[in-house]
Amino acid sequence: MDLSKAPKQFCENINIAFSDEFFAMAITSGNAASVFALTPAHAKRLIQMLSHKILEYEKQFGEIKTEWKNKIVSPIQFSDIKNSRREDEEEM
Repeated sequence: MDLSKAPKQFCENINIAFSDEFFAMAITSGNAASVFALTPAHAKRLIQMLSHKILEYEKQFGEIKTEWKNKIVSPIQFSDIKNSRREDEEEM
């Protein structure tokens, strides 16, 4: 497959969840999302391939400077929902 000819979509965010049987990976762009299910073995191979490709990229173009933040804050927090319910109850 010639990837240079494939249509491309910019990825803004990736969310990943898992169960004992599969990983679900949601890739979002604007209001659109594509969700992929991978077996645990496929998920591990995806990480291996990405790691390999990133090393190749960095050899050619230099180090990619980035920081992974595990605690990404959702724009809607449980506390916001809880406070909103209290405000609704007070208005009644």
